[in-house]
Order: sequence, then C-alpha cells, then structure tokens
Amino acid sequence: MEEEKLAVLNESGDRVGVKSRSEVHAKGYWHETFHCWFARYDDDSKETFIYFQLRSDIKKDFPGLLDITAAGHILSDEKIEDGVREVHEELGIKVKFEELEDLGVVKGELIQENMIDREHTNVFLYTKPVSYEEFQLQTEEVSGIFSSSLSDFKSLIQHDKTEIELKGFVVTKDEEKIDISEKVGYHHFVPHKRSYLLEIIDRIERKM
Repeated sequence: MEEEKLAVLNESGDRVGVKSRSEVHAKGYWHETFHCWFARYDDDSKETFIYFQLRSDIKKDFPGLLDITAAGHILSDEKIEDGVREVHEELGIKVKFEELEDLGVVKGELIQENMIDREHTNVFLYTKPVSYEEFQLQTEEVSGIFSSSLSDFKSLIQHDKTEIELKGFVVTKDEEKIDISEKVGYHHFVPHKRSYLLEIIDRIERKM
C-alpha cells in the first residue's frame, strides 16, 4: 500500500511541496490537519459539554489516551472540506461540512522522541446533540467516547484541578458498548500543549 502524501507548508501556511507522511513527521515539516470537536449545551445544567475520543490500544501513536473528538491529516490532493471524512470514518456520524462551525487555524507542535509533529490545524466545531447510541466507532482507531463539562476541562488544563469526571462508553472486543464514569488527570490525554488546548477552549466558549 502506497504511503499517504502530505502537503509541506512553510510557517505562514503556504504549500511549498509534497512529502510522505513518515518523512513529514521524521523531519518536522509543517503540514495541514483537520480537527473536529463535538460540544453541546445542556439546558438543564446550563453548561457546555465537550467530547473526547479514546484512542484504540492498537494505535501506533498515543494508544489508550483521550484526544480530540475526531481528527486527521489533509492529504496533498485534498481540500480542507475533505477532512470531514474523519468524522464519518472514526465516529460513524454523518456530518456535512456546512454543519460545522469554523474556529479558524491554530498552529501547534507536538515533539516526541520518534516524531516531530508540526501542524497548521484547521479547527471546527459540531454542536448538534449526538447521543452515545449514534456513535458507530471504527474500533481499530477509536475504542470509546467520553465527555466532560467544558469548565471542568478548562480547570484541568489550567492546573486548577488535578482530576475531572468523564462519562461515556467503551467498545469491547465483542462490539459491546459499556457505559463508564471515571475520574481522569491531564496525563490521560494526548500531550497537546496546554496553550493549544486553552486556545481551543476559548474559541469554543465564544461560539457556545
């Protein structure tokens, strides 16, 4: 199978070339990604809730950690609008690009021992209510969905809390959904920079 090709960007976001995904991450080239956050406003509690995916234990990068609701790379021959396929593939939720709120572009770096991930991230927000029953997960990528109040998540990122409560479900090897409520810390999430997450929270707050 031929490796995915990604557009290489300069720091300003202009496309300047095309490289394989592995080379992009090995050499730390800037590239384009698509992030879609699910959030909903609860009339009863008067709070906004944000959704996280639980990455599958068989993922190469950051297995078993909580992450953006749905995310993926924009391939070199794709437009930003094509990123909505990640929502369909990972979550089984049929979302139209026109239904998403555009939160703009956020630059982010995630540097690990075996990967230098520099992204111009096109961030979107989906605010239509989605029940847990509607999620049909691509289990080799995503093994569960959880949510917390946006205020709790912000408190965790700002060091105001060391733990927050999440509610959601995991999918077993037998494809059974098991409801779970548990407390998690910052170390249970993919280690995005706190500055990136606070910027995302701020943009969501302005939209909700």
